Amino acid sequence: MSTKKINFAQKKAGDLNFLTRLYQYYALYILFLPFFGTLFYKFHIKRNAKIENRPYIVAPNHISYMDVFIVNYAFGKPLAYMAKQELFKTETWGQRYITRNVLRLGGFAVNREKVGLSTIKSVKEVFKAKYNLCIFPQGGIRKNKVIENINAGFIYFAKTNKVDIVPVAVSGLETYNWKLFKKQDVNITVCEPISYELSDEEIIKEWAKRISEATGYENKIQ
Repeated sequence: MSTKKINFAQKKAGDLNFLTRLYQYYALYILFLPFFGTLFYKFHIKRNAKIENRPYIVAPNHISYMDVFIVNYAFGKPLAYMAKQELFKTETWGQRYITRNVLRLGGFAVNREKVGLSTIKSVKEVFKAKYNLCIFPQGGIRKNKVIENINAGFIYFAKTNKVDIVPVAVSGLETYNWKLFKKQDVNITVCEPISYELSDEEIIKEWAKRISEATGYENKIQ
């Protein structure tokens, strides 16, 4: 079935259901962890906070294409993902395959230059479905071990939906490892939540501070 007419920025609460969570478990525990966790990587999870049973915006730094899976693994609660609209292409079979799987994992599109009404409504639907929302404040992948150029969009969604922000720090995947059984250490830290009631500037500083402290990355947000 063609996906060309789908509004990829639109997500309904009913789209985030048992099948979504089942597919996430399948992708994580049947495909990702047994392969990468057995052959190439050793994942170390540290939780500095007790995550309550209420919605959050989960805000990781972004260093690899594996971040979606390891953040899901570390956070341990249902997640939907805000993904750049460039991922949602349907011109070739390969692009359609990626798009279908991003949608199945709970992803929906965002125009990072200008957030549309569909995306804003989708965020409300995510929380209505009792899912948490994962947003990468750095936008694209950053492997330079520097915390800078933070997009404040995640703060807008936190404030308009009155949900706190959980920083998740990821390090060790700045380079990929393809040496069989010579496992590369990957560290994931679930940090203390940041209140949405703080000012935008305070939230950005707190996010950068917590990610920097957990990863050892240089913090240029002052």
